[in-house]
Amino acid sequence: MDASEVAACWEANAETWTRHARAGYDLYRDALNTPAFMANLPSVTGFVGLDIGCGEGANTRQIAKAGAAMTGIDIAPTFIRHAQEAEAAAPLGITYRLADGMELPFADASFDFTTAFMSLMDMPHQDRVLAEAARVLKPDGFLQFSILHPCFATPSRRVLRDEHKTVLGIEVRDYFRATDGEIETWRFGAAPEHEKAKVEPFKVPRFHRTLSEWVNLIIAAGFAVEHMHEPQIDAETAAREPYLADTRVAPLFLHMRVRKPASSG
Repeated sequence: MDASEVAACWEANAETWTRHARAGYDLYRDALNTPAFMANLPSVTGFVGLDIGCGEGANTRQIAKAGAAMTGIDIAPTFIRHAQEAEAAAPLGITYRLADGMELPFADASFDFTTAFMSLMDMPHQDRVLAEAARVLKPDGFLQFSILHPCFATPSRRVLRDEHKTVLGIEVRDYFRATDGEIETWRFGAAPEHEKAKVEPFKVPRFHRTLSEWVNLIIAAGFAVEHMHEPQIDAETAAREPYLADTRVAPLFLHMRVRKPASSG
């Protein structure tokens, strides 16, 4: 699957995705993934940052509120439109551009840091986007990203629950099977049934890689791994939102911060 086909999938998802995420149906993002990402983000006050695969801009706005001057890029025009509308309604100084993370339209050493919230595993050539992120970073700049956990969110994954919906375990299969645009269809699980019935499921192209492949791609791009995190929901939140309790058994997400070397001399 090439970049134009990936873009077409995300453009088709974007309207419903934006509406449902803003309605609070993306519980994994709001209750776990974004708070954990922000808690592990170094201070960015006064820094210039780029958010790669920004979607409708919710996470880009979080970083801007932390004090960074942000640019967000996405491959789907509808996501960019919604992000720009949110910026116009409540300005934070964010610039949004339609662009491909595998071919960033910025000069070398343009940014102090880059972020990618749950976008890299949806790109056909992770080597290119990592190389592009390294190129546009200043020396000693960092990339912090989140992805589906390569070990526990494999192409075939199933949450095992008992008759009371209590999570018993996670079944993972096909860890070593690379997927090059294999389409997964799903909806936000927290969306009400009447809302799910009104819309087509999302069609998400997956480009699964093993953990060792990810690490080798990072090294090949010239980065050094600085920090890793596997977020899990706390017991109180799991009791309140049992839909998320699988993350107390095995992590669904992997967060990494990698750094470009400082200039020699």
